[in-house]
Parts: sequence; structure tokens; C-alpha cells
Amino acid sequence: MTFDTDADAAGADNGDALTLALAQLHIEAGEVEANVDRALEAVSRAADRGADLVALPELFTVGYFAFDLYARNAEPFEGDTFGRLREAAAEHGIAVLAGSIVEDLSATERVDTPADEGLANTSALFDASGDLQLIYRKHHLFGYESAESELLVPGDRIDTATIGDVTVGVTTCYDLRFPELYRQLVDDGVELVLVPSAWPYPRVEHWTTLSRARAIENQAYVATINGAGTFDEATLLGRSSVYDPWGVSLASSGDGPALVTTEIEPETVAAVREEFPALRDRRL
Repeated sequence: MTFDTDADAAGADNGDALTLALAQLHIEAGEVEANVDRALEAVSRAADRGADLVALPELFTVGYFAFDLYARNAEPFEGDTFGRLREAAAEHGIAVLAGSIVEDLSATERVDTPADEGLANTSALFDASGDLQLIYRKHHLFGYESAESELLVPGDRIDTATIGDVTVGVTTCYDLRFPELYRQLVDDGVELVLVPSAWPYPRVEHWTTLSRARAIENQAYVATINGAGTFDEATLLGRSSVYDPWGVSLASSGDGPALVTTEIEPETVAAVREEFPALRDRRL
């Protein structure tokens, strides 16, 4: 497999910087083994490029728009996909956002779930030793021309983790339209929000505007990790991007498979919030 690679910007030489890679994968509906193999190859490639953290797209295993395949391909949290990515993180010494899979809540045993049964859109963040740092289940389920809200159980937790010197949070795709979720993450100290997604054409302007707005209003890095590929109902628009706390695009891709890398600097977040203290002026 080959990747088109975009690396539009890199931070200054800063010992606290985190090298982030976004793996914009080609996703085939229902081809779980092939899709997971692509994810594992992306982890290896990101590690070879010196990344500290690599993030994967939403439902990269089965494909977001393959609604009729969700139940058949659902896994417990302790299942094969997260297990293989946990091992890959430890093998390559790189943190991995395994985002996301269809989780079978009734079969999950070792972590808390929002319900005793049903399915969830679930991401897991593993550190470079393969240890679990964070679980995020998509909170806002899409109902517009989508079966997601009928098929899945929404998440009920918003957690953070520290990777290197950066405090990280996770949201998923449609969550971008709900700014109050990001305010809570900022109140919890988040400096970087990772957003695994399956955003389709034609809503390009929504994708770029909402992502940039979440970065600007929260004075944080926002990294959106989209997929690539065509389904019966939609084509993913790609354009995975990293926005800095000013809303400047640091790195981005086209609509094909790509590995996007850039630097995340926690000192930049602190400097922006000090120079332009909008967050301190909040009244609600």
C-alpha cells in the first residue's frame, strides 16, 4: 500500500513538542481484515517517520456507512482489533488513537460501558507502551440521512490523557457541531483534541469551518482524522487537518489516502491563551 504524504508545517525545535501523525486510510465497506491491515501499516509508517502519536479515522474497520454490517462486525473492547493495535503501539513505541470501532457493549467485560447491551462507536488511546490511557464513545449520534442514531448507544464519559507533555482529548465526527463538548474538554485542561471522523461530500465547508472554529474558540490544537473511500451512499472527503490555537492550518491532506504529520507544542497553547485571554473573559 502507498500513501500520499502531506506535511505542510512543523513546529520549532522544542523538546516538549509532540510529533503527531494522522492516518487517512482507504476504507472498504465490510472488509475488516484489509482495513485493519492498513491501519497497522499506518502505525508502522508513522513510527518510522518519528511520530510520537498516530491517530486513525472513525469506524475504519467496517466503514461508517456500512450500517447493515455493524452488528455482524461488532467486537468487545477486549477484541481482536484493539488488541492488535495495542500490540502495535508497544512494538513500535508510538501512542495510537485507535479510533474507532463498533463495540459490542454486551460482550465488553473489563471496562465500564454506558449500557449493558447495544453497540457503541468507540475509540481507545494507547500510549507507547501499549497501556490504555483513554476511552471515548461518540456522544452525538448522527440522525440526518443516517442510521447511526438508531443503531448505536451514545457515550457518557469525557476523559483526558497525557501523551508526552500534551493533554489530549477525543471527540468523534458529528461532535464537531456541538461546541459545549469542547468547552468541557478545555475546562479539563485539554491542549489537543483528536477528532476521528467519516465526513462525506458535499459538506466540505462545514468540515473545515467547524474544525477551525473549535480550535479558535478554545485556543487549542484540533486534529481531524478523516477516511478516504466511496460507499453506496457517500464518498468520504478526506482533508484530514491540524489547526493550531490561532486556527491556522498546520498540515492537511487531499481526499486520497495520506499520512499527515506536524508538531504539537503545549507551550504554544499557553502562549496564545496568555496573549489573547478570551477564555478568561467567559461569562457562561
